[in-house]
Amino acid sequence: MLPYREPDAGEPPMSATFRSLGSYNYRLWFIGALVSGAGMWMQATAQSWVVLTELTDNDASAVGITMMLQFSPQLLLVPVTGWVADRFDRRKLLLLTQILLALLATAVGLMLLAGVMTLLWMYVLAAALGVLTAFDNPARQTFVADLVAYQNMSNAVALNAASFNVARLVGPALAGVLIVAVGTGWVFLINAATFLVLIALLLMIRVRELNPRTSIGRATGLADGFRYVSGRADLIIVFLLVFVVGGVAMNFPTIASTMALEFGKGADGFGLLNTFLAVGSLTGALLTARRPQARIRVVMWGAALYALAASVSAVMPSYWLYAATLVFTGFAVVTILATANGVVQTTSAPELRGRVLALYMAVSMGGTAAGAPLIGFVTAHWGPRAAILAGAGMALLVFFIAVIWLFATGRVTRRAGHRFGLQVDDGPRSAIELADTRDATATATATATATAAAVPPPSPRQSALAGAED
Repeated sequence: MLPYREPDAGEPPMSATFRSLGSYNYRLWFIGALVSGAGMWMQATAQSWVVLTELTDNDASAVGITMMLQFSPQLLLVPVTGWVADRFDRRKLLLLTQILLALLATAVGLMLLAGVMTLLWMYVLAAALGVLTAFDNPARQTFVADLVAYQNMSNAVALNAASFNVARLVGPALAGVLIVAVGTGWVFLINAATFLVLIALLLMIRVRELNPRTSIGRATGLADGFRYVSGRADLIIVFLLVFVVGGVAMNFPTIASTMALEFGKGADGFGLLNTFLAVGSLTGALLTARRPQARIRVVMWGAALYALAASVSAVMPSYWLYAATLVFTGFAVVTILATANGVVQTTSAPELRGRVLALYMAVSMGGTAAGAPLIGFVTAHWGPRAAILAGAGMALLVFFIAVIWLFATGRVTRRAGHRFGLQVDDGPRSAIELADTRDATATATATATATAAAVPPPSPRQSALAGAED
């Protein structure tokens, strides 16, 4: 396998976008996450459609309750899930969660095919899915730190988002076709099969090439993550932005399914709306991957763009015009989430990263859980367009809160030599924040140096064999 090198000045800029794929282990993870992600999006589409059209009579509130039950465990279990991701082998933890998720999808699929599924059972199974996902997500997010060098972490996080959204591009559209062709039960069973691919690739990972785990030291308590975040004003602002976006934008299935019905479309039309959203999402993820550093200001402007795009989509008179606006909505949402994830991962103390990421996921999914019944209620009583406008207003509100924070904390200053030019300092500011960031960089650099010193340079024969392997 050829080692990664920084691209030369004359090389195409896209080479920097995919630099994390130079790692063998990360390539395996990327492929597995892509396949299983497509299956999960197929399942999510089928689940919303089953609740809306098979288990109820187009009741959007029931869809909202299902999503609340699915995402609530990630908020309730956050003290435990982040600690588990920091304490235990993440690769083994992911193998366990994938096996259990495959068994759960199989159970739902068989119940649907047997005709014994009820709304109550779907609520129970959605809650079980939420519990498994609560443990899976922090391990999945922090596993990136085990696969790539520190300087590539932000890029790897963004490529994870790209993988997620390629899956979103394919999964819902495929689910729409399969629901019409073979029924919803088979969609769940196909999703169960996709987990087998990720399990196989996790077993193929070269364990000896994983980055050494950072000792958790004295930060062994479940509450250490809470205390750390409470002292980071920049992270609190990021969490606030993500909470609101999670509450309104991530409840897209509730709104899109009812919008599809309003335009007279079926399951295939609902799936196609997810695909349009994914086109914008993938674009946003790839542009995020090109940025050398994740910045809070990008998260803020993403919230403003979401408010604008959602407002425009709410007044579209036709199905195709509404679908076109979802490209911009998807672009904004993924720009927010991928950049926020990068900020959290690259500026958090390594020994607390799992717990901070668990809090981040809890805020994101907890916002989705909190917003789901509200969005479902508004959609059921005043229509999906009112729910979209309400979400746009909330996103605009948190954008202005973040702007006020920048000015109130003195992070916006006049640029030297410019009469009207301004510059923004949106990175860690306090001594503790700066020390944590420096420690993370120093630890990663020292580890890389020690590893390089311990491993002798390859012989010409080894280099030739490595080139042949690639």
